[in-house]
Amino acid sequence: MAEKTSTEQALARPAAVSFWAAFGFWLKMGFISFGGPAGQIAIMHQELVENRRWISEQRFLHALNFCMLLPGPEAQQLAIYIGWLMHKTWGGIVAGLLFVLPSLFILIALSWLYIAYGDMQVVAGLFYGIKPAVTAIVLQAAHRIGSRALKNRVLWALAALSFVAIFAFNVPFPAIVATAAIIGYAGGRFTPGTFKAGGGHGKADKSFGPALIDEDTPKLAHTEFRWWRLSLLLVIGGLLWIIPMAWLTQIYGWENALAQMGWFFTKAALMTFGGAYAVLPYVYQGAVEHYHWLLPQQMIDGLALGETTPGPLIMVVTFVGFVAGWSQALFGPDALLWAGIVAATVVTYFTFLPGFLLVLAGGPMIESTHGNLKFTAPLTAITAAVVGVILNLALFFAWHTFWPQGGSGVFDCFSALLAALALLALLRYKMGVIKVIALAGLIGLAFKFLQPWFMAIIGG
Repeated sequence: MAEKTSTEQALARPAAVSFWAAFGFWLKMGFISFGGPAGQIAIMHQELVENRRWISEQRFLHALNFCMLLPGPEAQQLAIYIGWLMHKTWGGIVAGLLFVLPSLFILIALSWLYIAYGDMQVVAGLFYGIKPAVTAIVLQAAHRIGSRALKNRVLWALAALSFVAIFAFNVPFPAIVATAAIIGYAGGRFTPGTFKAGGGHGKADKSFGPALIDEDTPKLAHTEFRWWRLSLLLVIGGLLWIIPMAWLTQIYGWENALAQMGWFFTKAALMTFGGAYAVLPYVYQGAVEHYHWLLPQQMIDGLALGETTPGPLIMVVTFVGFVAGWSQALFGPDALLWAGIVAATVVTYFTFLPGFLLVLAGGPMIESTHGNLKFTAPLTAITAAVVGVILNLALFFAWHTFWPQGGSGVFDCFSALLAALALLALLRYKMGVIKVIALAGLIGLAFKFLQPWFMAIIGG
């Protein structure tokens, strides 16, 4: 009898979820969202589809496919979409904010420790080992995305051309994305089979029982598309961008680093097709080469910190902002910490604002045409081009890690060996990213402590 009752409960549709119950879940999600987009999506699927049954498998994948088409971190945007479905606009805003706020506070604290105490032997030793691991992680990202995206010779050629464009000719990342989109659009019209994307997230062929938001759930009033709602959202979103940008420009001037950060990272947010690894070269081109906000080695260290904290990997921009604010001494030499905090907050705000607007504006359109979304040919081409861009990023990291003093310096054999071992652990033994970074950091620390003793023995 107890088994029957348990089965009946399992088949019953879950009770309505209050706003504050959802608030608690999204807050928890902000602290446990490790593992990059794949890990974060897996956590949400297990919690929301399998365990809690707040949303069905079909509706979950429907939302995910839409978020995959947008620039920005797809896992965070998926949280916004589901939060919006459940509790309207404020539900989406809260879900998206709580997905990134814990990471923002954690990264600000870690960035302060890094910039204030980075010269200490322990910290320097840890990052000596972490940098080769980051090189391996980026190579793994190129392999992972390439194995999924490069399905034919045309897409392979597109990846190769994008690599040559950015590596040999330093073509800006937005130009590569735009060119790939045009090629994909034309190819989709004339050779659609070439640019047909494979289903990267599988089919909705599982059922975990009735869900609160299911296929047969009546259409919710707030998901109806209304032109006035879209217009209102665009006006509010525009004001949320224009007012702080105008204030920064009025107070500090357009050429000030804070205003330039707001403008630059707004553009970066709209370039984040294919995940954070795709936009990192663009961030590097701007933050390191054009604005000189931080050094190449610091960019590598920032990616390592981003990999080891919860939240989207694009949160590495928080580190970039903090280091830029501190190094530029925006508020004078006696307020370096405050400058770092303000710059990190400004960068994070302008990076994530477009994602909220895209999901909340597009959600009603997607719900009004319920069905499987098709990946467009331009997106397929962009994803292929992104592979070449990420490979260039890996070479950039390798150059500054294996030749820390530049091309004329001594080749660091230990760093190269550690990078090879990290890549083997990632690809062959499927070791988690955080474990690889932790082990590499400890190995680097041990090597730095033992190196003087070892050199003394050789010299003796």
